Amino acid sequence: MFASICRRCLHLPLRPIPAAANPSHSNLGAALLPRDYSWTATAGAPDPEACPATVSYLVSCGLSPAAAAAARNVRIRDTDRADAVRALFREYGFSEAEVTRAVRQDPLLLNFDPDRILRPKLDFFLSLGFQPRILAAEPHLLARSLDNHLIPCIRFLRGILGTDEGLRVAVSRVPRALMADLDNHMRPAVEAFRRHGLSDEAIAKLLIIHMGVLMMPPARIAEAFEDLKVLGLSVTDTGFLYGFRVICSLKRETWMRKVALYRSFGVSEGDLLRAFKTQPTILLVSDESVEKKIRFFLDVLKLQLSAVMAQPLALSLSLEKNVKPRCAVLRVLIREGKIGPKLKLLAALLCNSKAFSDRFVQRYANDVPDVVKAFEGKIVFEGFGDRELKLLCPPE
Repeated sequence: MFASICRRCLHLPLRPIPAAANPSHSNLGAALLPRDYSWTATAGAPDPEACPATVSYLVSCGLSPAAAAAARNVRIRDTDRADAVRALFREYGFSEAEVTRAVRQDPLLLNFDPDRILRPKLDFFLSLGFQPRILAAEPHLLARSLDNHLIPCIRFLRGILGTDEGLRVAVSRVPRALMADLDNHMRPAVEAFRRHGLSDEAIAKLLIIHMGVLMMPPARIAEAFEDLKVLGLSVTDTGFLYGFRVICSLKRETWMRKVALYRSFGVSEGDLLRAFKTQPTILLVSDESVEKKIRFFLDVLKLQLSAVMAQPLALSLSLEKNVKPRCAVLRVLIREGKIGPKLKLLAALLCNSKAFSDRFVQRYANDVPDVVKAFEGKIVFEGFGDRELKLLCPPE
């Protein structure tokens, strides 16, 4: 029934579900299927032919012939000026790869006056502590007016985020969000967040999580708040901000596919909803990764599906960098008789790196040197034996 509800909602407009409805029953499919927040592109005029001289120059900058030919709207008028622009980027710490990336993203910058137009903007970002990689990822920022756009936006964001460090973190995660217009996008979005009950502190946290929310129209922000309310998340819940980030990031079709994937493993509607409320980002994990992790937890570690879904953070951990090395450490310690019965396996896998290292690695490093190798990923984990599994107790 869950899948049929999802398919029906995919073809029909998603209507608001009454707040009194219980999302753990028949309406859960509709509740778990977000509105489509994407914009529809409009057709434009036919692209002009690429300029052969420009294509040749862009190829010399490191672009592929295909990428250079795709820049049909670009005409390099002065190759000396274009060379000076690239030299300016290097002067400000851009690597060759970052120079190429910036040119590929916005080749029109090669026509800008390097000293009069670009240098003041680079100085401004440098004064804020921004790394060249941020500008290489979103070089269109260097085409925006310093006085009329960049400085007012930065002042506005600093007023919300409070510190330059917070500003750097937020912008570095979603540099394109700084392209949003201050009066038409940023201010209305922040006002909408306040109107729907987010405190200034919560808004600051949300911008650090994903500053792209500033590009959302107020009406769509309202829809996202409504959907999260139906799912049982209030603005005071710890998972609300990440839930907002998730529900605004996924298209309806993607959401439906991910929900169906969890359901294919036998995850109940109630367990999936509870997991989402606890760890909303489980729906951002790739399908392939989700499948590998669930198969590993069930088939290799012999954990119960309900136990895994009760600790959804487990689905956000890296198998290769986190879970398997820790399992290898525990197997070494069990083999050496250092671990007693009833160890809670999931609890050990989910604790922070320092706590795990202190308890299971550093404590035994002198007596059992292999624990260090295992923790560093140098001992391959191939599973627990039957005797070892008997010593591992699933979480209560």
